Amino acid sequence: MNRTATVREYVLDSHDELLDAVLGCADEVAASWDGDATADRTAVVEPFERALETTGIAERLPAVLVGAVDALGESLEAEPVAAPPYVVVTSRGPVLRATLDPGRLVIAVRAFEIERDPTRYVRGPTVIEEALDVAFKTR
Repeated sequence: MNRTATVREYVLDSHDELLDAVLGCADEVAASWDGDATADRTAVVEPFERALETTGIAERLPAVLVGAVDALGESLEAEPVAAPPYVVVTSRGPVLRATLDPGRLVIAVRAFEIERDPTRYVRGPTVIEEALDVAFKTR
């Protein structure tokens, strides 16, 4: 099994309830908009960060990263925290990052999508298998 598939399988098997809770927070944020989209990035990121923190999800995200790295048989140089550079909440959703040899593991939950012309934010995939994105980026 390749590295991406290993991490994806680990996250889906071990953290499906957490990912589902992340998507639940995204549903709450999207429900607060006036319509099915918003052009205001701050109407996505700030309330989403608050929802993840209030529900305790933000503090649980580093454990996903630790487990994913363990599933690869590797280790992190430092204990990750629920803050950059390990965990970042973007306008698309939470992104978890770990530097490994020879690059960087990036796990993202794409809770929102960005449409262009005009630029607007819409609710993304609602199924965890579709929302989860795992990649390795080489340096």
